Amino acid sequence: MKKILIGLIICFVAFQVKSQDYLPTEADLNQFLNSKLYVVLETNPIAEYNFKIQEAVKKTWNLTEFEFISYKQFEKMYNDPDKSFLMMTQVVFQKDRTKVRYNFLHIFIGKQDIDDFEDLPDIAAIPLAYTEVDEEYWVYKIESLVRFLQTHILNMKENPKMIKKNIFHYYNDNIKNIKQKTLYLVKDEIAPNINTAAKIHKIYPYKIQFVTREEIEEAITNRDENVVYLHKVGPQGTRLRARCYKIIVGAKDANFYYFNYHWVEKGKKFDGLLEKDFKRMSKKK
Repeated sequence: MKKILIGLIICFVAFQVKSQDYLPTEADLNQFLNSKLYVVLETNPIAEYNFKIQEAVKKTWNLTEFEFISYKQFEKMYNDPDKSFLMMTQVVFQKDRTKVRYNFLHIFIGKQDIDDFEDLPDIAAIPLAYTEVDEEYWVYKIESLVRFLQTHILNMKENPKMIKKNIFHYYNDNIKNIKQKTLYLVKDEIAPNINTAAKIHKIYPYKIQFVTREEIEEAITNRDENVVYLHKVGPQGTRLRARCYKIIVGAKDANFYYFNYHWVEKGKKFDGLLEKDFKRMSKKK
């Protein structure tokens, strides 16, 4: 797995961009939709990611034809513009002094006359986790995140204007609907000062439920239209100072309902949802 340098644009807007001045064009999207998708598996044959990504793509992917390949096969194929690729990459933000590496789920289109796949045009991407964080904290959400990428590509195709602005301005319109859903929360991802239903309901008087990661995966698998869940990208104790990104995702539609981030520091801000996040979600009309 290679490293990609991505510009840090308005918080965490790397979903559509590979650098500060690149956005997918209409031609890129048309090329992608007319291509065959090659899903690149990790070199570790027993990685849980490999099982989950194959299961997710087989179950949910319907935009294009697809096939699963190894990284060695990918290295021989990425110059073909008739091919596109879904793979996990390591990302380092150019302007981030911490030089943190993230795992991203990335979609690229093939391109001729380039010497390195880092120059492939991005179509869409979504953060999975810090590279040091164990799979158990994020791999169970793969199906939902694959569905988000597929929906996001269709959204860009149908509404090209969203490509020209901060992507979250588009998805944040969904925040007002979060109050109609049951918010599934894993207790260790909620700040200790607010990690009970009684404390949360004082500032967020809507449906919440503390669940296991397995129950979130079950809601995703069943496409429960009444459930939204937290996708947290945080250090999980692997770093003393780092960012914590918080995204609320629909179990059925895989849309985003809330996005924010904060800096985690030992003994200060917690790696997870904070009191102010619940206040923000509650106030949005």
